[in-house]
Amino acid sequence: MNAILDTFVQVAQDCPVTVGVVPTTKKNAKPSIHMIQYELLSASPYHYTLEDLIYEVHIRHKEIPVEQVEQHGDRIRAELFQKSHPCMRASMLPKKFGWGVHYDSEGKLALYGMDTEPYRAYIAGTSDGPNVVYAMRNKRA
Repeated sequence: MNAILDTFVQVAQDCPVTVGVVPTTKKNAKPSIHMIQYELLSASPYHYTLEDLIYEVHIRHKEIPVEQVEQHGDRIRAELFQKSHPCMRASMLPKKFGWGVHYDSEGKLALYGMDTEPYRAYIAGTSDGPNVVYAMRNKRA
């Protein structure tokens, strides 16, 4: 998987919200992928690369027991990445929940609500700032 570096994913042009909204999960339902992404990235900014995030979300979403991860983590990871995975441009966080995603110079991720000053600074785009791209649209134009 190619690492994305020094890039800021701006919310989708047709994002239905105007502030960063914390995703919720229906009562008694297991957490959604975007909920797990939000929890991990908001608790540990600039800790996860995209690949690490995809792996951790997979383990939590599939509720793989810790013992199994400890014993077979390398195999689980190898099997997971036999197929390609979308980048954060396709995540529901920037598409529907109003969260911009910053990839730093090491490819590590952090979230910024679209109503925050750092978000506005990233999308203002300075010549020495990160490349700014939009998240994928929710509907075709």
